[in-house]
Amino acid sequence: MSTMVYPREEKMDKLSQEEIISNTKLVMQGLEALKNEHNSILHSLLETIKCLKKDEEANLVHEKANLLRKSVEMIELGLGEAQVMMALSNHLNAVESEKQKLRAQVRRLCQENQWLRDELANTQQKLQRSEQTVAQLEEEKKHLEFMNQLKKYDEDVSPSEEKEGDSTKDSLDDLFPNEEEDQGQGLPHQHSSAVAAAQQGGYEIPARLRTLHNLVIQYASQGRYEVAVPLCKQALEDLEKTSGHDHPDVATMLNILALVYRDQNKYKEAAHLLNDALSIREKTLGKDHPAVAATLNNLAVLYGKRGKYKEAEPLCKRALEIREKVLGKDHPDVAKQLNNLALLCQNQGKYEEVEYYYRRALEIYESRLGPDDPNVAKTKNNLASCYLKQAKYKDAETLYKEILTRAHVKEFGTVDDEHKPIWMHAEEREKMSKWIP
Repeated sequence: MSTMVYPREEKMDKLSQEEIISNTKLVMQGLEALKNEHNSILHSLLETIKCLKKDEEANLVHEKANLLRKSVEMIELGLGEAQVMMALSNHLNAVESEKQKLRAQVRRLCQENQWLRDELANTQQKLQRSEQTVAQLEEEKKHLEFMNQLKKYDEDVSPSEEKEGDSTKDSLDDLFPNEEEDQGQGLPHQHSSAVAAAQQGGYEIPARLRTLHNLVIQYASQGRYEVAVPLCKQALEDLEKTSGHDHPDVATMLNILALVYRDQNKYKEAAHLLNDALSIREKTLGKDHPAVAATLNNLAVLYGKRGKYKEAEPLCKRALEIREKVLGKDHPDVAKQLNNLALLCQNQGKYEEVEYYYRRALEIYESRLGPDDPNVAKTKNNLASCYLKQAKYKDAETLYKEILTRAHVKEFGTVDDEHKPIWMHAEEREKMSKWIP
């Protein structure tokens, strides 16, 4: 008969789970073998009982059979306990597997939590930017509401009551244009100086001032200064609060308001604003910036309108130096400044300088813009006027003929017997009149 060997208790305490499972399987195999052996012996005893005739021998065999049955029952009990241990081991393995799954879920949740934190931080940043945008929009809304309140002036004033410009202009308005007079095309010419701040000589109107700027131009071009001036003052107040006094945008608005004042013949107020704007631009943009040249030119125009030609001339010359330095000596803006300087010299009787400035401006216009540009004809006309004041009639006549011939060619394409400039027809009529007896 085989025997079972159980490990000592002190050794079992040190066994790992895998070793316990392995030993349990070995015990189960031994118990199965012992059970089979006992069942075989029991079967042999039962067969022997059938063959025995004596009662004493039969009783002995029955006792042995009973012992074997008890032994088999104990073996089956041991097998049941071993199976319970195996089931418990499987359960522990399942628990461990579930534990690993939970750990993986915890790690994933931690990662998701970090991602959510990052998303929350990004969302907070977007919210902050949105709040800043909303604040800016609210500020713009206040401006628009303020301008909307001014619409009552449109309802109160009929077109017949609007101020009409004088039909005549002094020579300074005709020959001494503002820095940005091209922006005023399409508006009444008598108020073209109100449009002079559209570009400010290389300094573009900021986005936050464009709507207000356009509205000021609209009212000023109609001569409605009671609306244009409060608009400018309100804008100046808001700009100084948000950006400070020494800011290029403040200088831009000062220029606009100064030109509106100049249209109202408020020269003292305009001069004060332009000098303030000049100081700001020199400080923030530099002394050689085109915007500084624009302000210098506007100051020169202001002094010229007041008859202070000697004070205006150095301002105009400094503006010319800046343009030549920044833009080059053959730039059209340099030619415009030369025209302005020539007019100042003409009002002082400096005709040699006038001729020099006009000829140089004419060369620039013809080379850069072409002979058909309106500035060419305008400069020739100015130079011809200078010749007339010096009694240089032949030189003036030559220029006038060139202007008329160019206009004729532009209109008809050629000069021939059928299409002649008007001055040729005048000369022919004059010759014919001499032959009439």
